Amino acid sequence: MERKAIFFDIDGTLLNHEKELPEKTEKAVRTLQEEGHFVGIATGRGPFMFKDLRKTLGIDTFVSFNGQYVESQGEVVLKNRLDPDVLEDMTAFAEKTGHPLVYMDQHGMRANREEDLFIQEAMASLEFAHPPYDPAYRHGRDIFQTLLFCREQEEDPYKSTFNDFDFIRWHPVSTDVLPMGGSKAKGIEAVARHLNIDHEDIYVFGDGPNDIEMLSFTDKSVAMGNSVEQTKQAASFVTKDVDDGGIVHGLKHFGLL
Repeated sequence: MERKAIFFDIDGTLLNHEKELPEKTEKAVRTLQEEGHFVGIATGRGPFMFKDLRKTLGIDTFVSFNGQYVESQGEVVLKNRLDPDVLEDMTAFAEKTGHPLVYMDQHGMRANREEDLFIQEAMASLEFAHPPYDPAYRHGRDIFQTLLFCREQEEDPYKSTFNDFDFIRWHPVSTDVLPMGGSKAKGIEAVARHLNIDHEDIYVFGDGPNDIEMLSFTDKSVAMGNSVEQTKQAASFVTKDVDDGGIVHGLKHFGLL
């Protein structure tokens, strides 16, 4: 078989509902690598949030922050930061409305509140602690993603006011704030160019709303059985639940295992 490129989301895809890497999934990734295929990660997380997973799986290429910071074999191939002036305006807006923020670059994340229940709740769902307090973290750094903490019905004023940003909800009390038009699909495109991989040789696996662009990007896309409905509709194939061997089932469907 010719070399293929397979990109996996993390939460709900590589990691199961308990944020664990199933043994069958790890074995499947190893098999793909042994057979000469290229395996990458495409996630909304920052690079510092999945170092251990990359080490465990022997992966040195990733699309992070939903496509805003991308490394291919250790080399940075795409950086797409939030406009600092617009971010400054959004910070002032959020402060007036009482909604906290977390600023993220490739090295870490900092909150503009010392303690906040929404931040704590959302970060705990990823098994991370409340980020340290540093409201000035956005200054002098490339901020690739910001987390806005509010309920879905409170999000519309941000969408209508800050047209340079995309807002992608990932938790009942939190949404990702990204540069307009940035996506995992564009990050994967950057990797494909760097590695000279043809479009028809790209396969993707995901489960969330932030995976829709990359699932629509190729006709070799797999939505996990635990995906939200709109994500399933964007995929070429819907596999089993992440806890029911969904990765292996999807790879077998496309003849990769």
